[in-house]
Amino acid sequence: MDTANETERNLDGENNVRKRSRKKSMTGNGAREHKEQLQKLQQKDPEFYEFLKEHDKELLQFSDEDIDEDVGTDMEDGDLQIDEGAREHETQEKEQKPSKKVITTSMVDLWCKSIQENGSISAVRSLMRAFRTACHYGDDGENESMTKLSVMSSTVFNKIMMTVLNEMDGILRNSLKLPASGGKKETITDLMTTKPWMSHGHLVKSYLGNALHVLNQMTDTEMISFTLRRLKYSSLFLAAFPSLLRKYIKVVLHFWGTGGGALPVVSFLFMRDLCIRIGSGCIDECFRGIYKAYVLNCHFVNAVKLKHIHFLGNCVIELLGVDLPTAYQHAFIFIRQLAMILREALNTKTKESFRKVYEWKFMNCLELWTGAVCTYSSESDFMQLAYPLTQIISGVARLVPTARYFPLRLRCIRMLNQIAASTHSFVPVSMLLLDMLEMKELNRPPTGGVGKAVDLRSILKVSKPTLKTRAFQEACVFSVVEELAEHLSQWSYSVAFVELSFIPLVRLRSFCKSTKVERFRKEMRQLIRQIEANSDFVNGRRISVSFLPSDPAASSFLEDEKKSASSPLSKYVITLRQRAEQRNNSLMESSVLVGDESSVFANEISESDEEDDARKNEKGAAVFSSSWLPGNDSKIKNPTETKRKKRKQQKDRAIDDDVVEDLVLSSDEDWPSSGSPSAGKDDNVDHLPPKQKRKQKHKTKRLKNK
Repeated sequence: MDTANETERNLDGENNVRKRSRKKSMTGNGAREHKEQLQKLQQKDPEFYEFLKEHDKELLQFSDEDIDEDVGTDMEDGDLQIDEGAREHETQEKEQKPSKKVITTSMVDLWCKSIQENGSISAVRSLMRAFRTACHYGDDGENESMTKLSVMSSTVFNKIMMTVLNEMDGILRNSLKLPASGGKKETITDLMTTKPWMSHGHLVKSYLGNALHVLNQMTDTEMISFTLRRLKYSSLFLAAFPSLLRKYIKVVLHFWGTGGGALPVVSFLFMRDLCIRIGSGCIDECFRGIYKAYVLNCHFVNAVKLKHIHFLGNCVIELLGVDLPTAYQHAFIFIRQLAMILREALNTKTKESFRKVYEWKFMNCLELWTGAVCTYSSESDFMQLAYPLTQIISGVARLVPTARYFPLRLRCIRMLNQIAASTHSFVPVSMLLLDMLEMKELNRPPTGGVGKAVDLRSILKVSKPTLKTRAFQEACVFSVVEELAEHLSQWSYSVAFVELSFIPLVRLRSFCKSTKVERFRKEMRQLIRQIEANSDFVNGRRISVSFLPSDPAASSFLEDEKKSASSPLSKYVITLRQRAEQRNNSLMESSVLVGDESSVFANEISESDEEDDARKNEKGAAVFSSSWLPGNDSKIKNPTETKRKKRKQQKDRAIDDDVVEDLVLSSDEDWPSSGSPSAGKDDNVDHLPPKQKRKQKHKTKRLKNK
């Protein structure tokens, strides 16, 4: 017990000594007092002093040098006055420290001059601090204690932004001893272990991080486009910062899918440059993200939005070409998802499952992968996707065989013709087209009047009143003729064309006999004459051949004629394409401009970066010179943008929701039901015979006069 009490007493004494020593070490004159206390402890309690010697020697190792360091008590009066003056000066500096230093254009010019002439790193740091202040100016959550500089005018803001965005990439590359442009991910990986990166790597992160912050604050498309165009040259540095890289990909995908003007083109070029330079670090995320953004943008299609969706699809296809083996893995997964949706519809046969297939999102995804397979059909990877994609498209075309879904079926047939032409493989398309001609909606006189012109390329389903109009019948018959001629012209140089065209000829002659519309009969007779002429053309050549159908020489049959496109069907298809183009142009009420001139992807992508910069630098000089400052006027949007958004909202309201409503056979669609929305007061008059229409109009006039 005595030993335990003594040990406890010793420990308490040691703790007290430690506490006193800490307190004294924190005060100005505690060194001398601490040594005196240790001497008294040795006299009062020698046993405890010996205990400290054994267990804590550092506490007792106290030299006279520590006392000499603390000379505050031995100073002379003059030295004391000097020290008091210095303390007052320090106090004044601390009081002045919170006040921010206002940035002027002369300061920015001085920093730039120092960087250019001397390569001053301190000037680079000052410029980056000013850039951070400009990017975070007006933020609600800004840390005032960390901000030492202040941007007071839009002129200074413009000067800082333009200087940093134009010059910082070259400054950083020069500091890190990198080439003036280009580079791969391996360059940055090797650089991260060197001394220059340890010294200047934080400047790279500051530049990219603050630029990302200001991108999220901007609303003007010209500002965003110019900023992204300049940041593209520094995209290589994102390989060192994976978290920043993911944020940049997310922001760029948002601008690509929702931006206007030249912003989608600039955003895509930035993303493509990331995939080329960084490679596997961002390709998977970019492929998944751009496909998701494409799907979100193609829920609905009309004549106005059609070009923009084609542009987005061309961007996706172009990006897939950066890494085809990786693109094949993603394409296989996404096409398999479409196949599972179709399989569910075929198995369950419910209205909800049909609606998932017969919607714009599903059809645009099919068209996207059709374009990808056709573009990269020469590659062994994508060639394997042609067969499953063809099976899915054929299943979608036959899912609901009614006349109301003729536009959707024609879209599927166009996709099948494209796959057949690019892969040089036979796809049975003629039966899908000939079945359409035998439906009664195209064989009886129209009871709905002439009707408005129907653009079959911008709809998936027609309404019941439109189904009975003359305009719909004409559009369907002309489209069937064009697609059937397109299909047969692909094999118009085949040695088996005579056998291939036999059944289509029989069924076309049958349609000519059954139809009562003279213009349809005239159109079909012309197509029949061209098919017969092509059969005579092929038959005349193959009489003199000596090879068997299974010989390899059969593939080179009429090779010279095919190169010159001299068959009757090939010449006829050219005239049909011109007619279809004229008809589509007349139906197109307006167009969407993507980029500065048009939505044609090739025109925008073909320009080099140097030409692009020369064209845009003048604009960029005035981009940031407006009164816009992040946090102040950033919420005020461009009036032209607000007008554009209003117009877009009005157009979106006019878009019809093309979903499966009535899954009934064409024989049950003779008359609209009284409870359907299409059977309104105005539509009832249109469905009456001509005599009853006139009587009904006279009755309404009499009622109005009364």
